[in-house]
Amino acid sequence: MKSLKLILAAAAALASLASAPVLAQGTLISVDISNVANNIAKDLSVNVSQIPVSVQAPIDVAANVCGVAANVLGTQAASGSGSCTAKTTNAALDTIVQSQLKK
Repeated sequence: MKSLKLILAAAAALASLASAPVLAQGTLISVDISNVANNIAKDLSVNVSQIPVSVQAPIDVAANVCGVAANVLGTQAASGSGSCTAKTTNAALDTIVQSQLKK
């Protein structure tokens, strides 16, 4: 009886993993950074006019700066519409923006 419960628990765990959306490595989310452009410009010591309106960021960075769960962004990305609006910035986002500064 104990082994049957263990087998059923393992099967349930596998089923829940199989139904979870898979977050592909390298999946990028379009992050609107217009709300935090001034902060990013200050962090990077550049004029705000050099900051792009949006950047492509990995799901984990986008989830962090947008305050959206990574699995929600992953589901959006899977349907081809992964995007969010940044509510804050961090070092990872600053680095991404720095690589895409307008000249």
